[in-house]
Amino acid sequence: MNIYAVLSILFWSTVASVFKLTLSRIDPVSMLLYSSITSTLVFLLVNMIRKPGNWSSIRANYNSILLGFVNPFFYYLVLFTAYSRLPAQEAQALNYTWPIMLVLFSSYLLRQPVTLNEVFGVLLGFLGIVIIGTRGDISSLSFKDPVGDGLALSSAMLFAMYWILNLQDDRRAEVKMFWNFLFGSVYISLYAIGLGGVKLDPLGILGAVYIGIFEMGVTYLLWLKALETDRAGKVASLIYLTPVISLGIISLTVGEKIMASTVVGLGLILSGVFLSRRGGGPAGI
Repeated sequence: MNIYAVLSILFWSTVASVFKLTLSRIDPVSMLLYSSITSTLVFLLVNMIRKPGNWSSIRANYNSILLGFVNPFFYYLVLFTAYSRLPAQEAQALNYTWPIMLVLFSSYLLRQPVTLNEVFGVLLGFLGIVIIGTRGDISSLSFKDPVGDGLALSSAMLFAMYWILNLQDDRRAEVKMFWNFLFGSVYISLYAIGLGGVKLDPLGILGAVYIGIFEMGVTYLLWLKALETDRAGKVASLIYLTPVISLGIISLTVGEKIMASTVVGLGLILSGVFLSRRGGGPAGI
């Protein structure tokens, strides 16, 4: 078993619960600011250790002016706001549709042909979305929190868009992640100042620091290391365990009763992602 993949999955499985618990102490903007600054420091440390040749060159990193706006600023702002409105199990499952969104965007923006597997994968994924959003009451087609569901799905779209932009950036991962999060932290700081500042809560800040390390920072590098040290397709398949393990952690730590509609809907979404990958999706999904 690839230890880097195991650690990545375990860390990522905890973050939905930490999102929800931290949001009970501070608002989404404060949480994003603290976590983004933490991640920036993590990537700064990694770059100082590895000393890549162009990591300190601003001119070489203009791409991050846009990438940092998409992620972490806009993506996580939308995602955290979704978590503030929805049960953690619902927000997580809907956000996990991003690989399916990636298939759609790749077809349209990159002119990549869509396979039959990908078509069925998209249909399964969207059926899962309807089941989760209506909490099993499909006949009514009435979403319990349409704004929250829309935000969670929008976050999936934003992350898929970020992935496509990221594919066109050939800088080393730790280099572009540092610059992305540096610019992102600037955007978040300006946004927070415009809103009148951030909330100071010791436990909330501690939760945000955890998110900055284990959602945005170290775990991302562990996952890249896992892909480098083992067969990419084999490792990527393990990521399906993350939302499943996460449901158990959400139930234990947040106290949410896991709804049957979440289990069924998530199963359909994961099946859709699996089919999409068989159609030739990126190995990192």
